[in-house]
Amino acid sequence: MSDGLRGVVVCHGGLATALVEAVEQITGVSGALVPVSNSGCDRRLLEDRIAAAVGDRPAVVFVDMASGSCLFATVHRLQSLEHVKVVTGVNLAMLLDFVFHREATPAEAAERAVRTGEAAIGAP
Repeated sequence: MSDGLRGVVVCHGGLATALVEAVEQITGVSGALVPVSNSGCDRRLLEDRIAAAVGDRPAVVFVDMASGSCLFATVHRLQSLEHVKVVTGVNLAMLLDFVFHREATPAEAAERAVRTGEAAIGAP
C-alpha cells in the first residue's frame, strides 16, 4: 500500500472494484484505494471486510449510497474511530481527486471529496 491517507471504496456488487480499476487506469496510481464488495456476505462479514481494508491507518471510506447495507456496516463498525471519515455517494471524480490529495487529514479529505463529487454532477 502506498504512503498517505488510505481510501476504501465500499459498494454493492462489483462497483467498488470497477471504480478502483478506473482510477488506477486513468491516473497510473495503484494501491491508494481498496475496493470492498458486499457480495456474498452478511453484515458481520461485510463489517470485517471493511475493518480489514481500513486497518489502523487514517482513512476515508467512500460508500456508494447514503443508505443500505454498505453504509450501515461501515458506520456500525467504524463510527467510534476518529481517524476514519465516511463519504456517501461515491463517484469517479472524487476518487480521482482523492488519490492526488492523500496528505490531508481524513476530515479535510472527506470535505474535499464531497465538494469535488458535487461539482462533477450536472446536466450539460
